[in-house]
Amino acid sequence: MTKKVIILNGSPRRNFNTAKLLKEAQRGAEAAGAQTEFINLYDLNFKGCMSCFACQRKGSTTEGVCAIRDDLKPVLEKCIDADAIIIGTPVYFSYPTGIFRSFVERLMFPNHTYMVDKEHGGLKRRLGDRIIPTGVIFTMNCPEEMAKGINYFTILDENVSALNHIMGYAESVYSHDTKQFADFSKYNCDLFDENHKNEVQQKQFPIDMEKSFNLGKKLTEMNFNE
Repeated sequence: MTKKVIILNGSPRRNFNTAKLLKEAQRGAEAAGAQTEFINLYDLNFKGCMSCFACQRKGSTTEGVCAIRDDLKPVLEKCIDADAIIIGTPVYFSYPTGIFRSFVERLMFPNHTYMVDKEHGGLKRRLGDRIIPTGVIFTMNCPEEMAKGINYFTILDENVSALNHIMGYAESVYSHDTKQFADFSKYNCDLFDENHKNEVQQKQFPIDMEKSFNLGKKLTEMNFNE
């Protein structure tokens, strides 16, 4: 049976750093035989979790999909039915984009429960025993050493940890020191060295592209549910 992989772009830019890495992850998934769909979240009209608790009510029939009827609902239905999910986001002021967080809230909340799993301890996932491997691609113009110094990984890895808990498996790819502009001459910006950025783009970004390809391929080839 052909596997289905959903790729979600949490960047407002449709063909820049984040989108390019996601498309490479899509290519990796397709190389492993997956049927894929690429979705730009900024094309959709939706908000984050509204705290209505419809998914947590006794007798709820939401079955892992947020009850709110908006542009995101059919996307969430596809995600819950998928064999893998890959989400990408740039990092703005230490955090993923707001639309990334809104999506993740709406994905995760109906798939966790406040009921204690007495047999295994902790919280029990709502997806039965089914695991949906999830990948997260983070892009940022911050160099890796600087990101470590200002605790970016502490903040960002919490998103991956939450997805790992709810979806059953999650891992990430980081792309550092990316170009913020295609043409620096058009903008008021002397904080970055354009020559350095171009050098990183030529040397490091292809490595990040390969990591993204491998992520898509790896998640597709995982067989947790067989």
